[in-house]
Amino acid sequence: MADNLKPDEAGIPQKAPYVLELEPGEHHWCRCGRSTTQPFCNGAHKGTAFTPMAFTLTQKKTVAMCGCKRTGTPPFCNGAHRNLP
Repeated sequence: MADNLKPDEAGIPQKAPYVLELEPGEHHWCRCGRSTTQPFCNGAHKGTAFTPMAFTLTQKKTVAMCGCKRTGTPPFCNGAHRNLP
């Protein structure tokens, strides 16, 4: 990912989903693409136009979380990465 992103420009950490088994509870998906703990927020959005997206799971579940930050169904992958150059 480029270090020269504008504050209102999301990075693309990977052009594929992060498929994970998550425990119940609140999670925070990184929207900016700068986090080193993808797909979760680590605070790297500070100084940008982005904030993390909180979501809650009520049971243990396998999910496909967006890795390109271009999904239309955040925080989950909708295949938008297939349209990236």
